[in-house]
Amino acid sequence: MFPKPKVSIVIVSMNNVKQLFPCLDSIARHTSLKIEVLVVAYLFSKENLVLLRESYPWIRIIESNEIRGFSENNNLALRESTGEYCFVLNDDTEFRMSVLEKLVESIESLKEDVAIMSPVTVFPNGKIQTCGRPPIDFKTYISLVLRLCNEKSGPYVNQSGIFKSYNILGAAFLIKREIFAKVGWFDERFFFCPEDIALSTKLNKLGYSCYVDSSVEVVHYEGMSGKSTSLVQTATKPAACIGNIIFHSEDNKFKELFLRMLLFNISILKFIMHSCKSLGKSKTDVNYILSLGDLNCASACLSRLSPKQLFVKYYNTIKKR
Repeated sequence: MFPKPKVSIVIVSMNNVKQLFPCLDSIARHTSLKIEVLVVAYLFSKENLVLLRESYPWIRIIESNEIRGFSENNNLALRESTGEYCFVLNDDTEFRMSVLEKLVESIESLKEDVAIMSPVTVFPNGKIQTCGRPPIDFKTYISLVLRLCNEKSGPYVNQSGIFKSYNILGAAFLIKREIFAKVGWFDERFFFCPEDIALSTKLNKLGYSCYVDSSVEVVHYEGMSGKSTSLVQTATKPAACIGNIIFHSEDNKFKELFLRMLLFNISILKFIMHSCKSLGKSKTDVNYILSLGDLNCASACLSRLSPKQLFVKYYNTIKKR
């Protein structure tokens, strides 16, 4: 019987071989631990699926051929993982150091109540994207939405060495599999955000801790490929909007109504701004696409559809274009 892997890496990719392949190459180049890599091939074309199998015979491929969110897709692989730890990783990332070896060493140097060890995520130019995240309650979320504060200061963020944080970034984090399974993996109510904050908040409330090792970096190409301004974001944005309302309202109808009104008004203002910037330009213009996402967010705030239902609605609209 083969020994179990130390770490199970789980990557969800939406037919995105352009970024997935360099990500896998960097893992192979910078990892010496015994690992397994599970790639959820989400809505992959037949051609890309064949190419993935032929190019990376050492990975496990889990096909996902129906509409699923980030949580659902990750959970498909997480339930099949066998490692002592799970490392959830976006496909638009890159290792430039021995990430897993360092994170495992760090988490095993701490007390047993530590559930998560996160790296620092950086942009390709080396600028820090996320180094820990603070608690985000109802009031804090409103302040963040109104840009009255940010996540860049406080005792839970941007510290040196190995430090205790609170929330995580879902793009890259190491978690003890036993604990992850115990809390039921990702909450599948959240289609696209804020499943990462929901997980770490739940862990903290159960008495577990989330840490960051500031010496470990993972490059995150978020927004670098144009993915954030592709038509797909016109479906993910409204799903994320309602997901945030569900999480931050905490089953309180007054809070839910307030957030719906707030996000509706903000979305309308953004729609006007982006529409003005796109005047006279083509329908492939960034601001035009952003305006569509804004309008869909505003509409979502007036709807009773779930995050998944919203994504399906607007994704089907994209396919008809």
